[in-house]
Amino acid sequence: MLGRKTLGAMALTGLIALSGTAVAEEKIKIGVSYPTPTHAWAAGMNWHAEQAEKRLEALYPDVDLILVNSPDPGAQASALEDLVSVHQIDALVVLPFESEPLTDPVLNVKKSGAWITVVDRGLSQPGIEDLYVAGNNPELGRVSAQYMKGRLKDGDNIVVLRGIPTVIDNERFDAFMAEIEGSGINVLDHKHANWNRDDGFEVMQDFLSRFPDIDAVWAQDDDIAIGVVAALKQAGREGNGMFVVGGAGMKEIIKGIMDGDELIPVNVLYPPAMIATAMDATVNAFKSNGPVAGRYILGATLITRENAESYYFPESPF
Repeated sequence: MLGRKTLGAMALTGLIALSGTAVAEEKIKIGVSYPTPTHAWAAGMNWHAEQAEKRLEALYPDVDLILVNSPDPGAQASALEDLVSVHQIDALVVLPFESEPLTDPVLNVKKSGAWITVVDRGLSQPGIEDLYVAGNNPELGRVSAQYMKGRLKDGDNIVVLRGIPTVIDNERFDAFMAEIEGSGINVLDHKHANWNRDDGFEVMQDFLSRFPDIDAVWAQDDDIAIGVVAALKQAGREGNGMFVVGGAGMKEIIKGIMDGDELIPVNVLYPPAMIATAMDATVNAFKSNGPVAGRYILGATLITRENAESYYFPESPF
């Protein structure tokens, strides 16, 4: 027969166990969904997401961040279903693989009661997300053009290598051209290079074969810029003040700027670390007594030799 003390101890043990279960159930579960990295920028984003996960979970023991990357839109849609049905998430941070196919899956997550933060690529239906975090695409184009206007003179010639035909690319290109207009700088041609090194190399080869006088190149993206530089060096046309302006903040480009590279002297920031900003803000939606919902558009900072060190992350794959 159990004594009163034994029964009391068992009751206390039971209460502790129940308390522990309650604590576990009280965890704030946040799903983080993004495409499987297939190029340098996405690899950098993945790295920053993992770093943010470690930092935020250490800072907030009651926060559980669940990172999932997906190789295609269908797989990402399935991953979102699992985050709701299996993990019962309280919030979702999502960088859609593509806007249209992910709109309904994200809407379904919203209907479960979860907070929604969308990163970079907006959904095709407005108003689903509570928070939108992205780089400033028009500003990326505008800042790039402003730098070129400061370096070049009336009558100088440039060529433009664009990204993938998307809204993002149009926003960058249109803002660049609007800023260049009236400057006297001649845009000889512009072609899509799909944010790809090999395409950048091939498009630049074509430009070099057709235009004997090119003073500068707007590559828009660092992967494209690397292909452009390879083409310039192969053709022996990297001298005479030639320069290339890319964008995003790839670490090897930033290191070159720190070291005084004259061919790529500056860069315009479009940070893969925006995923970490989105994760921080989403956690704050549960931890802060201040408003978080809305739009968070990151600036397109001009990276020069003077400030490059602040944007250099040697451990990052990007």
